[in-house]
Amino acid sequence: MADSSKKRKKKFWIYKLRNKYRLVISNEETFEEKISFRLSRLNVFVTIGTVAIVLIVATTFLIAFTPLREYIPGYTDVTLTKRVIELKRLTDSLEVDFRQKSIYIQNIKNIIDGKEIVEDTLMYVDQDNSYNNIQYTRSKEDSVLRQEYENETSYDLYYNDNEEISSATSPLSSFNFFIPLKGIITNEFDLVRQHYGIDIVSKQNEAVKATLEGTVIFAGWTLETGYVITIQHKGKFISSYKHNSVLLKQQGNFVKAGEPIAIVGESGELTTGPHLHFELWYNGTPVNPEDYIAF
Repeated sequence: MADSSKKRKKKFWIYKLRNKYRLVISNEETFEEKISFRLSRLNVFVTIGTVAIVLIVATTFLIAFTPLREYIPGYTDVTLTKRVIELKRLTDSLEVDFRQKSIYIQNIKNIIDGKEIVEDTLMYVDQDNSYNNIQYTRSKEDSVLRQEYENETSYDLYYNDNEEISSATSPLSSFNFFIPLKGIITNEFDLVRQHYGIDIVSKQNEAVKATLEGTVIFAGWTLETGYVITIQHKGKFISSYKHNSVLLKQQGNFVKAGEPIAIVGESGELTTGPHLHFELWYNGTPVNPEDYIAF
């Protein structure tokens, strides 16, 4: 019996939340009804909870993303230290400039009065600090960082002291070319016809891949060959990929051998269907890609 009475009380409490009430605003003198609302306890709780959540979210947003957080104890501007240092440097510069101008004016007075110049502003040196005895030493962390950087960039495409690329004199046999696109060669290399590359036909939406690692020196659209991407490699090699439908890399990007750089397509006026026109240049001269790559 006790359990059944408890269950009845719980059900009664739940049903009581759904009971409808009427809130009426009327004129005190005429008792005329002005505004009335039909409410329940559940609706009131939901409305109050929603308003509270909105206020909490709005307050959090104002604190986190607006300058108001600087006025709350515990929050500070992350650029405060930087600005203090800049103001200190500016103050020091103004102080030095003021001292130099003061000396300059005093020297003018001395010249007018026929006295000797006490100090030359052009030879002004800050006597408060001495930098002659500073010794520079390389820390262990600095040496490790330098070694890691040299290991990671030893094969990058950079010039050293305005000389040729360090690997430019490497033999051609040391280069392992990656197949840019697997397919059928429909048009071969021919200097007489001024066809400076080969045409490869493959499935639609196939990825075009870089034949060697290097730096993208051109990635854009041309009227005749559509979307073109050109890569500068080590050893004076340049590869060009034409008639793409989409370019996956931008000018200046560094790509690795076999990395997707475009999607095969048929863009441009000089295309007869979906294919890749692949060119390989060595030392400014077009070469037959089939002499270097086993398609």
